[in-house]
Amino acid sequence: MSNALRDQLLKAGLVNSKQVKQAAKSKQQEKLISKEQKKPDEQSALRQQAMLAQKEKAERDRRLNQQRKEAAEARAVEAQVKQLVDAHRLPIQDATETPFNFTDQGKIKRLYISDAMRAAISNGQMAIVCCGGNYDVVHNDIAAKIAERHASSVVLWNKPEAVGTPADATADPYAGYEVPDDLIW
Repeated sequence: MSNALRDQLLKAGLVNSKQVKQAAKSKQQEKLISKEQKKPDEQSALRQQAMLAQKEKAERDRRLNQQRKEAAEARAVEAQVKQLVDAHRLPIQDATETPFNFTDQGKIKRLYISDAMRAAISNGQMAIVCCGGNYDVVHNDIAAKIAERHASSVVLWNKPEAVGTPADATADPYAGYEVPDDLIW
């Protein structure tokens, strides 16, 4: 209230001095509140930016922890595969035998094995696995365990179910024709 209006209301007896003081106090509080409201806008913007940066950092940390966890799990699986291969690899007896060619990731690799191993690999009784850059021969039950853990470690495995199924024989249009024994491909 302006001073002239306040004085007139006091003289007329419509308000008392206590009400005048209370009105002045409430007016000062409104001014103070309006000033504070302007400041929190700036402060709230800074606070929101800080909260957003904190959330981004937490997300980044979570992703980094997830990557570390996945890397640790991959190392554990590799160690399990290496342990299986080291414990169950079959010795390659005759390195002077004929080479056995197979493909690994689009490249032709060569392994010198005996004729008995060659037949076992062809029949699915043995498999070729890669561990640490070395190729080894293991039995098919060990190859199954390795495939469960890390499928790309098993390079060549002719599963016994897939070799010579009766469905293939009935679908072959040339099944009735015999191939001469002396024919070399």
